[in-house]
Amino acid sequence: MPLQNRVMPAGEIVDHASRGLMMGNRGCLHGQGRSLGVSRWRSKLWICCLLEFKGVQRDPMPPGRWTALFFLDEATALSAGHRPCGYCRRPDYLAFAQAWRAARQLPQRPLAPEMDAALHAERTDRSRRKLSYTAPVAGLPGGVMIRTADGPGLLLNGRVHPWSFRGYGASAGAGRTGPVEVLTPPSIVAAITAGYRPLVHRSAVAGDQPPGIRILGP
Repeated sequence: MPLQNRVMPAGEIVDHASRGLMMGNRGCLHGQGRSLGVSRWRSKLWICCLLEFKGVQRDPMPPGRWTALFFLDEATALSAGHRPCGYCRRPDYLAFAQAWRAARQLPQRPLAPEMDAALHAERTDRSRRKLSYTAPVAGLPGGVMIRTADGPGLLLNGRVHPWSFRGYGASAGAGRTGPVEVLTPPSIVAAITAGYRPLVHRSAVAGDQPPGIRILGP
């Protein structure tokens, strides 16, 4: 039976048979029997990691240490409010921090705790509900997640690809116009706009790779 450690674009942690292509954590969320308690984070450090690093197979729920969370791809993790891990994804972490610096016009690259504190304020409100915001679709970069009447979707070239645990569906109809509800936190959207290229599940791309993203998966 699947563990409750699959993450949706709005940050919900649920059980599902499809593991996804990336993992991460928010601290230790599970107790006896590998069941999650009430808390959905124990730290402001929400990261997105590789499934495997240096050939090490990791226990997804070691007792009292950390709870492995799984994402379809990095676009999903970023939408939920996770940033690249500075250890197993060092080049991506540095690229993300540099894009963050450029977006905010900072004199130097920010430290991880500075980014984590800013992201935590954008992820959830005092009631621990996922924060979202409205923005014109024309100003959003490819790779961000929005909420539609049918659920979350990935925005690429102005078109929305419906999200699921196993991949993205084909976009339907004409491209979106006007304002949309954005799930990806503003600081992450700004970093993508400034040049960070998120890893996106291959199912979102039918032909040539759109600019501004990287393809994840075989």
